[in-house]
Amino acid sequence: MGAGAEIQDDATDEYGIPIIPDPADAASRKRRAIIDAALAEFLAEGYSAASMDAITRGSGVSKATIYKHFGSKERLFLAVIGGVLPKTYADLEPSDSTLADAPDLRAALLRLTTDRARILLRPDIMSLRRLVIGEMDRFPQLGQLWYRVSYDMNNGPLVEAFTELHARGTLDAPDPVLAVQQLVAATVGVPQLVRTFSPDAEISDEELTRVIGSGVDLFLARYAVRP
Repeated sequence: MGAGAEIQDDATDEYGIPIIPDPADAASRKRRAIIDAALAEFLAEGYSAASMDAITRGSGVSKATIYKHFGSKERLFLAVIGGVLPKTYADLEPSDSTLADAPDLRAALLRLTTDRARILLRPDIMSLRRLVIGEMDRFPQLGQLWYRVSYDMNNGPLVEAFTELHARGTLDAPDPVLAVQQLVAATVGVPQLVRTFSPDAEISDEELTRVIGSGVDLFLARYAVRP
């Protein structure tokens, strides 16, 4: 594995996710193959039913090599899923920063929440969400990481925008954190909840537009300052 790449069973980050040192260049392709195979197996089977033999076959490397890189099935699961979670919202546009200056706040909120819903309802992200929820009792650190990533990349910038809109007198939102939570719950949260527990549920574009439009209007009815 190269110098400085030995497994340390107690090496974890602030969330309790194992810190697995990067391998030497010669081993990086094997590491990638292991991660890809493990992610596919864990998403398909969950943690308990996931087979290290299947991961071995899928990665094309030996089981000994997997343990050499990751130490154990538990550390493999935490490292793989913990590594994927921060990338969950990578496709979200940083549009929150311009929200405070939008000429039409309703239109801007509709666009923002609709774009987010379409991304967060993607099958890969929903599968990951269900996996983390299903394994949260065993691996609470993954739930804590998901919440932190969600807040930092999703809710946090929106809180800043609502704080500015409150200061300008556009919104009456003295508690911007609560306001963001209520907006997300009334828009993105509705179809996301359905898909979490009913993966095959059909949500048409028309239904998504109706739900999100109603949620945004509900939010503005409470928080928008009328001229």
